[in-house]
Order: sequence, then structure tokens, then C-alpha cells
Amino acid sequence: QVQLVESGGGLVQAGGSLRLSCVASGIIFSSNVMGWYRQAPGTQRELVATISSGGSTNYADPVKGRFTISKDNAKNTVYLQMNSLKPEDTAVYYCNYRFLVTQRNYWGRGTQVTVSS
Repeated sequence: QVQLVESGGGLVQAGGSLRLSCVASGIIFSSNVMGWYRQAPGTQRELVATISSGGSTNYADPVKGRFTISKDNAKNTVYLQMNSLKPEDTAVYYCNYRFLVTQRNYWGRGTQVTVSS
């Protein structure tokens, strides 16, 4: 079965950096999109960034130029490099895997990112 495990969250000062990792197991090599989403208290879960099995990336406007999504296929791992962090980036960050053949979504448990002023 598909399992996603996030790590790398924590507390950081504004302007600092963090790198999140998501280790996936049981996923299909092709025809998928992996991504990061986040949810702050009282808000809807929102897209942060995605990367397809073909390497195409997509970013939400608030993180463009600051965050970079990447992956290591050999390690079944997707990363989110977060630079120039702002307090409004504070949220629980979730790893997502979507298998395009079935449109089935899988989620990790999330990792907390807190950015202090």
C-alpha cells in the first residue's frame, strides 16, 4: 500500500530556511503527481507545489521564488526546499501522491512548520 512519511518541519525564524522530505513507499513510478500542501488553523488546505513524474513543477503564487520542489526517484523521496520563510508560511505541511490512472490521492500525516517573527 502507499505510505507517505514527512519530516523536516520545525521552528524557524523569519528569513530562515527548512527542507521538508517525504519518503514514499508502494508508489507507481510513472503517471503520478507528488506535491506539498499546507493547512493553517482555520483555513482550507492549499496547494504549495507539485511535481509530476515527468518533472513538471507547479507552485502557488505565495511561494514562487522562495520554495523549490524536487525529487529523488531512486529514493522515492520528494523534497520541499523553503527559503526566506515568512510567518504566513506557518502551517502543517502535507505530502501528497496522486496516481493519475485512478485519480486516487494519498496523504501523509503532516509535519508542522512554524515561522516566528
